[in-house]
Order: sequence, then structure tokens, then C-alpha cells
Amino acid sequence: MVAEQSKNTLRQRIRAELEEAETGLGLGVNIAIATLILLSAGIFVAETYPLSTSLMAGLRVVDWLIVAVFVLEYGVRLWVAERPLHYASSPYAIVDLVSILPLLTGVFDMRSLRLIRWLRILKLARFLEEEHWLGREGLIIARIVFTLFSIVFIYSGAIYQVEHPRAPEVFGTFLDAMYFAVVTMTTVGYGDVTPVSEIGRTLTIMMILTGIILIPSQVGSLVQNINRIQRVNALRCKNCGLSNHESDAIYCRRCGTQLPDTP
Repeated sequence: MVAEQSKNTLRQRIRAELEEAETGLGLGVNIAIATLILLSAGIFVAETYPLSTSLMAGLRVVDWLIVAVFVLEYGVRLWVAERPLHYASSPYAIVDLVSILPLLTGVFDMRSLRLIRWLRILKLARFLEEEHWLGREGLIIARIVFTLFSIVFIYSGAIYQVEHPRAPEVFGTFLDAMYFAVVTMTTVGYGDVTPVSEIGRTLTIMMILTGIILIPSQVGSLVQNINRIQRVNALRCKNCGLSNHESDAIYCRRCGTQLPDTP
């Protein structure tokens, strides 16, 4: 009984560290994971350029180590979850699992699954959920900017994976793919770069639809929130220390303490 209670307490502590990140350890772990995600994305971008054999081999070793860390993270999160099956079916858990599939299927020649690595960047959204990191307005702006960046980033990776084997002279590097993605999603359409495969054309249609439906709303929301943050005052709550309240705020939105009359 004592051992079971101790085990449950350990799981609760680990779950709190991973999900809430309110302590130094939890914050450090989440920052480390976020850094590895960006490093993994950077490695893939670097691999699209001509590199020496030794440097390429070194990058692949680092990338495999990063994937191993994500496998361990996924296993720990699954172990500490209150309802493992419910967690496994959650959007973040699905993204986590899909992002590590290349390692799980590494016994086969499944290089096409490298595309799934781009989904790792979506994991960063979890670290923007803590409102006290950036403030409410800053959090909203960060989410919008991250959403726009993620859309372009993932589409660029997808079109590169699909078109590079067919047309390496056109989609030679990640920058070529990003150029095509930005031009397509903003509906500029210069026509100097075009996909040649059926999958590439399907992705292009999806890019155009995304650009028409999602991008304007995100940019509009970004402008609206930037204008809003300019009207926020700098009053700081004496009780909890929260600042950046609305200009007409009387009470702290976190703890309810009355705000001072002057900054």
C-alpha cells in the first residue's frame, strides 16, 4: 500500500513538472524540449544543402539522439497520465507519436516519413499555454505568429519532400520550398516555380485554400491585438505582481485585488 502511494505520488509530481512547468525543474525540462524541437527542425533545413559527408553523418547522429529523447518523453507522459488511453488520443499526444514514427519504423526504408518530423514544431504550442509567461495580450500575439510560422514551415517541408526527388533543380533546398509556399499562400503566384507531381499539385491547392481562408483572419487578428496591447496600461497588482491590465481595469484579473489608482 505504501509503495503504491509512493508510486502515485511520484507520477503526480512528474506530471505536474511536465504539464504545469511552474518550478525551475519543470520550466527547464520544457525549455530543453522546445530547444530540441527547434534544433531538429534546423537539422532538417541544413540537410537540404550540400554538406560534407562527416558533417552530414554528425547531424544524423544528433537527430537520432533527439528522436530518442522524444520517445522517452512520450513514454514518460503516457506513464504519468491519469488516463493513458485518453492522453494517447489527445491531439498533442498524436502529434508526439507521429513525430517519432521514423524511429519506430527505422527497420524499414521509410524515408518518406521524414515529412512527419515537421509536426514536431506543433509541440511548441503547449509551451505558449501558460499565460503568465507572456501576459494575455503577448500570449495571443505569440500564438498568432507561431501559427503563421507553423503553417508556412510545415507546407515548405511537405512540398520539399514531395518535389525534391522529382525536380531537384527547382526545389533544391528548403529555401526554394519556402519561397514557393509563401508565394502560393499569399496568392501572389509568380509562376516561376511549379510542382510537377500529383501530390505536389494537391499540396499547392491546399496552400492556396489555406492562404485564402486562414491567413487573412490570422493577420487581421494579429493587427487587432497589436492595437489592443497599445491601449493596455502598466498597473501592477500589489498582491500577485501581475501587470499589463486593461486601461479601464479596477481589479486584478488574476487574484481580484483592487489595482492602484496610478502606475
